[in-house]
Amino acid sequence: MTDDIRKEVMSQAAGARSLQIAFIGVSSGLLAKLDELGKATPEELARAAKLDHGYVERWCDAAYAFDYLDDESGSFVLTERGRRFCADTEGTLMPFAVQSALVAHMADRVVGLLETGERPGEQVLAEKESILPWFGPMLEAIFGPLFDEQIAPALPVYAEVDRKRGLVVDLGSGNGWYLRHLAKRYPNLRGIGIDGFSANVEQAKKLAERDGVADRLTFYAGDINHFSVEEPAQVIAMNRALHHVWATRDRVFRILRDHLAPGGSAVIWEPRWPDSRAELRDPSRRGMALQNLNEHVQGNHFLRPDEIAAEFVKLGMRAEPYTFAHGNEMVVVGTRPE
Repeated sequence: MTDDIRKEVMSQAAGARSLQIAFIGVSSGLLAKLDELGKATPEELARAAKLDHGYVERWCDAAYAFDYLDDESGSFVLTERGRRFCADTEGTLMPFAVQSALVAHMADRVVGLLETGERPGEQVLAEKESILPWFGPMLEAIFGPLFDEQIAPALPVYAEVDRKRGLVVDLGSGNGWYLRHLAKRYPNLRGIGIDGFSANVEQAKKLAERDGVADRLTFYAGDINHFSVEEPAQVIAMNRALHHVWATRDRVFRILRDHLAPGGSAVIWEPRWPDSRAELRDPSRRGMALQNLNEHVQGNHFLRPDEIAAEFVKLGMRAEPYTFAHGNEMVVVGTRPE
């Protein structure tokens, strides 16, 4: 039995090392650059990527060892495994590489905070310059397909705002993926994305231009406590963001209601914290348990649908909870009376 556990842990450790090598290739642009070149020696790859030759050569050796690269007479090419980690590959594995680096960073921060009890907040996400630019693309790659295939078709509120040629406001918009996916699906709605990180705002603007929806989408830096819009919104969305401001929920829910048009809806998408601890042993929920520890560092914790619904009801709004992804994701729609 002990040997079986050791073998399992050794396998997990090998997987972690492999993802670290992949993250270096993702964050540095080496995987994308080699995909663009097709084939290159380490020196050619370093020159094209404008990186140090010595580091690139050693990374190539490691990437070859973990089956991300093949050696063709001294030149390297991407293997199928390596290509799957390129961010623009359909079904990209990039999020797993980014998560591996983020989890390692957060684990180190947790160890340093266990004695003091300090909860430094969201700035911990910006402490690693190699991770922050990939946070939005990581979320889009993970949750974009779920939104397109399950959530958007299930919520009539989106078709309604499109019919009214109305406004969608996304609070905590990141790289703008949610509004871009909506704008491509519904040609009549308009959107405003607001995010606390200026780098995310710039990324969102560029991606909206790339996707041909910049004429209907606007992005700017700000936060939920101080945003303003020229017209009442038909939809105000918060995607995996409400738990970040749950401590001030009385104020937050009043702000949501007051910025909605009559009949408009706040659409809250959150991880769904399970009803019992035993459910965390489910392999699909283990990551949520770890993430909730990381959220504690930021001063947050995950929520249950009844907690969110109760806040809407307090303000005289109708609350409709939905669950997705085998009960691991939830969307609660709170509608202001006409």
